[in-house]
Amino acid sequence: MSENIVVSKDHGALRLLINRPEKKNALDRAMYRALIATLEAAAGDDAVGAVVFAGAGGNFTSGNDLADFRDFAADAETFPALTFIRAAAAFEKPLVAAVTGDAIGIGTTLLFHCDLVYASPDARFRMPFIDLALPPEGAASLLVPMRFGMAKASQYLLLGDGFDGEEALRLGLVNRVEPKEAVLDLAMDAARRLAAKPAEALRAARRLMRGDPRDILARIDAEAALFAQALTSPEARERFAAFFASRSP
Repeated sequence: MSENIVVSKDHGALRLLINRPEKKNALDRAMYRALIATLEAAAGDDAVGAVVFAGAGGNFTSGNDLADFRDFAADAETFPALTFIRAAAAFEKPLVAAVTGDAIGIGTTLLFHCDLVYASPDARFRMPFIDLALPPEGAASLLVPMRFGMAKASQYLLLGDGFDGEEALRLGLVNRVEPKEAVLDLAMDAARRLAAKPAEALRAARRLMRGDPRDILARIDAEAALFAQALTSPEARERFAAFFASRSP
């Protein structure tokens, strides 16, 4: 397990706190493995009725630690980020998110696999894949047009524009917008309410609402194959080199 993923339980609500505030909660391989292991354990734990994703230090997550992408092309099928988003997509219990600050890349695409999302007005959502010369991931190419409509999907996936909590509410990505100090309590309360409901009826309702998860998993895999190819392209290498150069002292 990673010390950067803090796990706690409250009346059937399992909280997964992304705790790397000095990197705006960027997710590295160890953190993904911890999240995967926790979801696997929660799936078989009758004492867990719902899972809450949250971030420490004022941000949800700034997305993947870009240094890890150097290894993705050589190991795409077992890359922890891919395994994690597949696990979230296939998870049979309710997923809830509390979003403040940055929710970048997978920080946004993860939310399409959640049942309930609560955010602060100043939350910052962005899916900048194409700016890095990469295709979308996490089934975003399927789920964003379904949720937002094609016009808004083009704005936020193709142009890569960012949007705030109020726009996320209008788009149907989040359920409610509240001051940032109230967001986690709101998400935990919703998760506790879900955990108190009849478990089998809740799972059945989710399955009926979401449809066959194989379609989403197939899209995740199709995107991942293109993602791995794109990482070796001259465009992507140039963009990543520029990024790392900008971070050098």
